[in-house]
Amino acid sequence: MATSTGTVGVRLTDEQRLDWLRLIRSENIGPRTFRSLINRYGGARAALDALPELARRGGAIKPVRAYSRDHAEREIEASRRSGIVLIALGEPNYPDRLRMIDDAPPLLGVRGKVGVLQSNMVALVGSRNASAAGVKFAERLAHELSGAGFVIVSGLARGIDAAAHRASLAGGTVAVLAGGHDHIYPAEHAPLLESILPAGAAITEMPLGWQPRARDFPRRNRLISGLALGVVIVEAAHRSGSLITARMALEQGREVFAVPGSPLDPRAEGTNGLLKQGATLVTEAADVVNVLQPILGQRFEQPAQESEDEPEDAALPVPEPATTDRARIVGLLGPTPVSIDDLVRLSNSSPAIVRTVLLELDIAGRLERHGGGLVSLM
Repeated sequence: MATSTGTVGVRLTDEQRLDWLRLIRSENIGPRTFRSLINRYGGARAALDALPELARRGGAIKPVRAYSRDHAEREIEASRRSGIVLIALGEPNYPDRLRMIDDAPPLLGVRGKVGVLQSNMVALVGSRNASAAGVKFAERLAHELSGAGFVIVSGLARGIDAAAHRASLAGGTVAVLAGGHDHIYPAEHAPLLESILPAGAAITEMPLGWQPRARDFPRRNRLISGLALGVVIVEAAHRSGSLITARMALEQGREVFAVPGSPLDPRAEGTNGLLKQGATLVTEAADVVNVLQPILGQRFEQPAQESEDEPEDAALPVPEPATTDRARIVGLLGPTPVSIDDLVRLSNSSPAIVRTVLLELDIAGRLERHGGGLVSLM
């Protein structure tokens, strides 16, 4: 049961891949904004051309910085020399489940065995400061799930993550990085990463040269949960990155599992809390397999993608908001997140007009997007 069912997509041309890289590396462009631009303008090149005007309408103080063609060409060449494959959203090797989250990376940098990304995956994460019992159980669980045909995905961190990777090397394991492929964190796990690559893979959405920062780890965590059918938390303190992964898994519609621990151990506060909230209790691999078995083999619909059969300038009609529409929508926004549906209702504007104004604010660096379709003004 190692391979999940997916639909084969269309490969980008070299020029399209270059334009995609330029767009996602441009200032104020995140995965959600990237997808909105592609859907609206029909291709990355047309979207790049539209950035200055969108930023101006959104009230940008200074012109938006687009990633230059020269920088993009150098990044692609450096990636090739390092054995990194840049896989675009919608291409055949892009992970099926990851492509369905609303902030899926447009481009993934992959080292190792690319085909492993089409496997059925289980995420296994937990405390960096893990107990001996937690490490031992994580190793056993990862080994047994690997033997059952699942690929283990984790974040290469100390403690539970490293134990999960080491116990599943033979069956294939996927390490999700918070920085570029040349900035492994923690640095002492570079040899572990090299041992992963023959049967598994390392992936990141960050460019070469990117040093991971604190805010990059939650971004990484959404990929860990997004790749997987379910997420198993082995140990987690009351406030921990593993609980962020569990929350993201729930938002993405993934199964959440937790291993119970002693009420006296602070490293079990988070997992015991998850169990109180309805997470599936895990004491053996069968607890995970029995829940995930019915999900295996489900088909996925492809998101909208750029096709080499369609001209890039085949743009969708872009509504031009009136000054009063723009002022009314911006006036409804503030620091408190609000749903886009509420903005449509309260502004008496069409969804297309609201989305256009939000896109302008986004490009101008004035909008913050949250999970669940919520937005706020920065």
